[in-house]
Amino acid sequence: MPALDFELIDENGQQVDEGDYAGKTTLVYFGFTHCPDVCPTALARLSAAIRELDEPTRDAVRVLFVSVDPERDSPEVLDAYTEAFGPRFIGLTGDKAALDAVTNRYRVSYRLGEPEADGSYDVDHSSAIFAFDSGGDARLLMRDTDPVDSIAADIRRLVEKG
Repeated sequence: MPALDFELIDENGQQVDEGDYAGKTTLVYFGFTHCPDVCPTALARLSAAIRELDEPTRDAVRVLFVSVDPERDSPEVLDAYTEAFGPRFIGLTGDKAALDAVTNRYRVSYRLGEPEADGSYDVDHSSAIFAFDSGGDARLLMRDTDPVDSIAADIRRLVEKG
């Protein structure tokens, strides 16, 4: 997997890139806030795993939730959504070109569904969790269905190794 590399907009409306998260173990998950099941479940599992870590280890971790649905997921919506999972969760988004650049880099697929009569639509997306060490090097690919204790152990090892 390639190293951490992106240019997106964070939940505060600021342009950010991988350098803004240097020095932290970074977990990246692609999804959308209107996701009925996979996204909230995966993020809740990550949150539970992070809560199993001691304070210094927790402080060394960031989870970047990259929304592939910028039409509905404004920075304000992302901020409210990620807040539910904890202070280490940060929402990111961007325009189609920026999202395509980062999803292509990590070979993440996503597809916006056809709008329903009420304007709602589904989004198909990959559900892997990409793990990068504090230097931004890709180290691990986790499944969103991995046991919480396994996720916590993987995060702990990543933080310890730097």
